[in-house]
Amino acid sequence: MQRISVFCGSHTGNDPRITEQAELLGSILAEKGVELVYGGTNIGLMDILANSVLKRGGSVEGVMPSLIEEKRIAHTQLTRMILVSTLEERKKKLIEDCDAIVVFPGSYGTMDELFSALVLKQLGKIDKPIVLLNIGGFYDPLLTQLDHMVNLGFMTELFRSHLQVVEDCRQLHVLWD
Repeated sequence: MQRISVFCGSHTGNDPRITEQAELLGSILAEKGVELVYGGTNIGLMDILANSVLKRGGSVEGVMPSLIEEKRIAHTQLTRMILVSTLEERKKKLIEDCDAIVVFPGSYGTMDELFSALVLKQLGKIDKPIVLLNIGGFYDPLLTQLDHMVNLGFMTELFRSHLQVVEDCRQLHVLWD
């Protein structure tokens, strides 16, 4: 495990457990020498996570589309910043240029990245772990919906199993053990 893409929000939310977990994941990645690949901004959970890796001497690659770069929210202290033209290009790089994907709580962008990765895995285009961090039950309603889709025959158990779920970053040992 050399590179992990993390999908996460550009806001911190109001549950301190989530920001604590972002700080913790950064320390774990730096300690293990695993490079963080993420959306490249200096706001929200993205900023907390990147700074946590960097302050411990770890490596961070940001992937920034020009649409977002124009907002002047690019993190300027990263190991490497990759500039792309579109959000679709960013998503493609985040999904393809890693060994595993970890998904923090977030909003539309995080959901878009998550489901794009799951569809690619379902189609056999990628074969890497996709792990959802269900911190404080954040994703409980989504997990209930996915199970409902299986129960009603819209998704197979196999496809449902493509999404691993943990509640704490310390449980991500499944990625490197």
